[in-house]
Amino acid sequence: MAAFPFLSASLVLLQLAFTCSAQHLNLTTGPLYLAGHTPGDGCVHLPIIHSTNTDHFARRGIQLALNNRSDVAYYAQLEIGTPPQTVYTQLDTGSFELWVNPDCTTVSPSDSSFCDHIGFYNASLSSTSKSLGTSKTLRYGIGAANISYVTDTISLSGSSTSLKDIQFGVATSSKDAFSGILGIGYGQGLATKYPNFIDQLYAQKITKVKAYTLALGSKTAQQGSIVFGGVDTSKFAGPLARLPIISAEDSPDGVPRFWVQMNGIRLTPPSGQSMGVYAGSKIPAFLDSGSTMTILPPALANKIAEDFGSPEMDANGFYRVGCEYVEMNGTMDFEFMGAGQKVTVRVPYKEMIREVGQGENKMCYLGIMGSESFTLLGDTFLRSAYAVFDFQTNSIWLTQATSCGNTPAALRDVTDLSRVVGNCQIQPGEKEAVVDVVSETSIAPPTGSTGDTDGVTGTGGNGNGNGGTRTAWGFVTTTLAVPMATGSAGGGSLSATTLESFGRSLAGDVVLSVAVAVGAAVLGSLL
Repeated sequence: MAAFPFLSASLVLLQLAFTCSAQHLNLTTGPLYLAGHTPGDGCVHLPIIHSTNTDHFARRGIQLALNNRSDVAYYAQLEIGTPPQTVYTQLDTGSFELWVNPDCTTVSPSDSSFCDHIGFYNASLSSTSKSLGTSKTLRYGIGAANISYVTDTISLSGSSTSLKDIQFGVATSSKDAFSGILGIGYGQGLATKYPNFIDQLYAQKITKVKAYTLALGSKTAQQGSIVFGGVDTSKFAGPLARLPIISAEDSPDGVPRFWVQMNGIRLTPPSGQSMGVYAGSKIPAFLDSGSTMTILPPALANKIAEDFGSPEMDANGFYRVGCEYVEMNGTMDFEFMGAGQKVTVRVPYKEMIREVGQGENKMCYLGIMGSESFTLLGDTFLRSAYAVFDFQTNSIWLTQATSCGNTPAALRDVTDLSRVVGNCQIQPGEKEAVVDVVSETSIAPPTGSTGDTDGVTGTGGNGNGNGGTRTAWGFVTTTLAVPMATGSAGGGSLSATTLESFGRSLAGDVVLSVAVAVGAAVLGSLL
């Protein structure tokens, strides 16, 4: 990656601040608005500091690494052990476990400085660390990690609250990974045999509900918001639409992920006159903050790319487009159907198009790629969405993301999400994201992997989660966790099997994929 330093994803720090601006949701029979609360009401707020916020980064080593990165990845600051040791890990909705301590000597020179500054955990320096005596080898498309499991305390920075006896992995060696992962997907009983980070926040009564909200913030924003156990009503307008999460049994790959049913994708060009729904876009897709790109079936990706003036993929598997689209006011619109509601997330061209380089050397690429194996909505989609991941009712509550302040608020019950109202106002000329509908007859049944039947194959999925088999994925980050129910590891654990992820060589021995380098570890074996 040294020759192509721009191909990695840049850092976003999640500084843990576990108070919620002295707010909670007022329980009424109508729409829910904010009222004051006392500390400990169950709202865990993590401001997201973007890499563009140069005032935040005091350490030159991190600044140098960030200067060469064009994309945004999202990292959580954890305080592990007694006394606490600061460690940064990639925050990932697409995986289930926490692991730390990558081997920085195995990454490229352009990434080693960043890796050296993410912090490392030393179990021998913590009085609360306990080894579980279980180890595992994690294999990656372009690398591997050997980890041992421990339990320890994780302090919640900014307060006296801490999580006790949290199980996670410590890498004893790794290759081509410059950070660990904080997986915030499904945990005990579905993806792991032990309670993961999300499970423990709820079990140890840090939050009153088992849910969190995600607002990554736009590429140009200085800050986003993640709230465990609550919502930030200054990050959206109007109500939230409830989308049922497709069960693992009915999902395309048989894995417990945040699969939802898309009702269609269309373009709205700068003229404001929306185009028709793309054939083959009524398909299931899962939400994955660990993936830089949005991944669609090849026929669908090709058609969208054609409408951006890119008739075919380049040799590396990307769709190059004109940089003039960044300045246009068009949107790519993703429609979903819920319980009596339709929600449309409109992604501006500038968020969907990825800019690489500067000046005369600047190149622009469409933020989607094609895959026969699965469909996911990555960061190029999620930056424009406000999403609540509700583990108790197995739902995604979704709407358009915006920002009009910072008012995180605790939820007392997940049923309140049906009455939560955002504080922001819909601006003149903008359309409401959530619209009530009379009939849901247009909802495609969320079963199987064939997608719709209009002649374009859907997500496919081969049942074992293997993906990324076709292109050189280059500057894409993807974290996909796959629970496997075969084999064994020490202590009766089941073995970890990773995806043959997206690492491919674009030129000689230069492997440009950073799927592993930003945490594409597939850590999801039942443990």
